[in-house]
Amino acid sequence: MEKTQASLQALFNHFQSEDKITVVEPFGNGHINDTFLAITGEGKAKYILQRINHRIFKDVDMLQNNIHLVTSHIREKLIASGETDVDRKVLTFLPAKDGKYYHFDGESYWRVCLYIPGSRTYEEVNPEFSFEAGKAFGHFQEMLSDIPEGTIGEIIPDFHNMEFRLKQFKEAVDTNAAGRLDEARELVEALLERSETFCIQEQLYREGKLKKRINHCDTKVNNILFDEEGKVLCVIDLDTVMPGFVLSDIGDFIRTACNTGAEDDENLDRIQVNMEIFKAYTRGYIETAKDFLTPLEIRMLPYGGRLLTYMQTVRFLTDYLNGDTYYKIHSPKHNWQRSLAQFKFLRELEAKTSEMDGFMDTII
Repeated sequence: MEKTQASLQALFNHFQSEDKITVVEPFGNGHINDTFLAITGEGKAKYILQRINHRIFKDVDMLQNNIHLVTSHIREKLIASGETDVDRKVLTFLPAKDGKYYHFDGESYWRVCLYIPGSRTYEEVNPEFSFEAGKAFGHFQEMLSDIPEGTIGEIIPDFHNMEFRLKQFKEAVDTNAAGRLDEARELVEALLERSETFCIQEQLYREGKLKKRINHCDTKVNNILFDEEGKVLCVIDLDTVMPGFVLSDIGDFIRTACNTGAEDDENLDRIQVNMEIFKAYTRGYIETAKDFLTPLEIRMLPYGGRLLTYMQTVRFLTDYLNGDTYYKIHSPKHNWQRSLAQFKFLRELEAKTSEMDGFMDTII
């Protein structure tokens, strides 16, 4: 249900602030939550008001508790390091008048954080921004690396659990709900042949050789705020911050940023690996993350790109076999094209394995 200007302004009154909001307008281009810029009577853009998509984030208490714990922890680290401009280097959420970090209006869940003036995001992916993104996400993980295990909840259970995603995939193959298995059989077999290779991280975790860390789980350049001079301010979009493996965060950046084609590219020849982006991001990431990473984690970082690309191929094909029940599609065969494009990128990454591993040796 759409909110009127008056009702949006009234929502703000449920949060702990003395400011009077006179204008609330749509802000940004996010695909998950509905985001608004709240402007005071003096014409100052001062707050971000956001409706949380609780169909995706079903446990809003856990979600907001995670975000509060993470931002508070980062704030303490920044103060301890002598940072003076703290409110521009970490998101600040306002508590509601009942003390919670959200307000439920009977229909939707809302939250408010401070707007950081003079900040911007970039959609462009180039080596310069990739290096800064690597530094930013590495520093983000480094600041959270001493949070005790069990403190941050898993807001989307098994989000990057490859064994779980393969279980879903095999069920989709066995069920063949949409009658599409014959068309997809060759790709299904190619993915199943690789299944053991891509379940290594769960196996290493059970053996005590790989740790769970606090990850961002959506490592894109546009999830970093920059100032007007192009310097990093802070990491944003903290909804998916949760325990996982560092391979997920570097892996998702490699999957999305190092692909010279589109995620659903119909021209598979356009899909190659941009090694300059990979090198820039990895160099930046290692610069800030090396002190808390284990030698095994560092050695496996390029594998993370292959893993997340394989995982996304499996997820797209699972949805296609199930009849397109999860991802939004723009054509009847959209998930099939996504699957083909992601698998092509996986094969390109596999061909670059030696080169990527060799680069890691040069920067360690």
